[in-house]
Amino acid sequence: MSMLPDRVRPSERAVDAASPVHRFVLENALEEIMSVRLSRRSYEHARKLIENGAVVLDERDDWSVHQPSTRQENEFISEHGFNEYQKWYLGISEDDDEDDRKRYRFPYGDFSRVHLCGVLTAESRAGRYKYFDIEWAVAHLHGMLDALMSTK
Repeated sequence: MSMLPDRVRPSERAVDAASPVHRFVLENALEEIMSVRLSRRSYEHARKLIENGAVVLDERDDWSVHQPSTRQENEFISEHGFNEYQKWYLGISEDDDEDDRKRYRFPYGDFSRVHLCGVLTAESRAGRYKYFDIEWAVAHLHGMLDALMSTK
């Protein structure tokens, strides 16, 4: 039995009418995709940071430079633990352990500020992979950052 909510589970008729390859995708791939969900705690953390002005209004392509390195991530985890680390990632993979960096997806900042480039990257990836709850949350954060930019 599929673990997908009814609103995203393909109908039995659609699965039956699909070719064997498409049937596999409908039955299995959607479950894997849906195993990543929005972290409301992380979303609220990002929202509060933006409201307090802890932001970097940079360019989309800056994320490759501004995203924390593996070394920086490890140092942050060592100093603050996974409980604080997870606040910087809007997605949580239900398939991975809580103390595994792979569990946390869709980074948006540098452990002190929200980066517009990180939000834009997360928004693009969430939309591409159909993580609708994450896409909605990131779009809201993007709107908050756009509002800040219009006042500067």
